[in-house]
Formats: sequence, structure tokens, C-alpha cells
Amino acid sequence: MSNLIDVTTLPVLDVWGKTVRARRVQGERITLAIVELAPDSVVPGHRHENEQLGMVITGSVTFTISDETRELGPGGTWRIPSDTPHQVTTGPDGAVVIDIFAPVRSDWDALPSHDGERPIWPPAG
Repeated sequence: MSNLIDVTTLPVLDVWGKTVRARRVQGERITLAIVELAPDSVVPGHRHENEQLGMVITGSVTFTISDETRELGPGGTWRIPSDTPHQVTTGPDGAVVIDIFAPVRSDWDALPSHDGERPIWPPAG
């Protein structure tokens, strides 16, 4: 795999079915994901061993991490320590976010993937 990749060429992973889809760049110890969340979608409460950092690029999300809930728009960020419960809902326009995970999301290797689909972000130019 090349070290220089255009995100638009990466396969789409169905993380939570058709409502939450991601493209990822996998390193040896870290995963970078561009995640597209459908309008009015819900990522149910869950936890994982991976530490997670993220930022909203477009749209809005309401994030709950442990007992803290906040609505975030473009530029809003989150930090999720390992094994911390969290959930997300999107607004009526959906959202595109960047997520970074350490260690890598090797559990995503088994997810259904699709090639050749145009991402929401970056917009076609």
C-alpha cells in the first residue's frame, strides 16, 4: 500500500449498515477514518478498547461520552478514553467526521466494503 493516498479512492466500509459508513487509512498502530453519518442516524451506545479522537467536518452530531452530552458542529472535537461508553446521533443534515483510533481498528477488517462510491466529503470539484 502506498503512503500517499487520496481518500476518494478508498473503499467504503459499512460500520453501522448504510447509516454510518467510513473510509480508513490504516497505520501500524493508528487508524484515521473519514466517517459519513446519514441524517437523523443513531450510533447506539457502545465501547471499545481503542482510544478515539475526532472532529466534525460538516453537519452536526450530539455526542454522549459517559455522562456528558453536547451538540457539536464543524470544528467540534471529542476525546474518548479506552473502554468508555459513548453514543452519537446526527441532525437532519447528517454529518461527516474524522475519527482517529489507537490501536488500529482491526475489527473493521470483517466489515462489508464497497469500491468506487463517491464520498460526501470532500465534495466533487
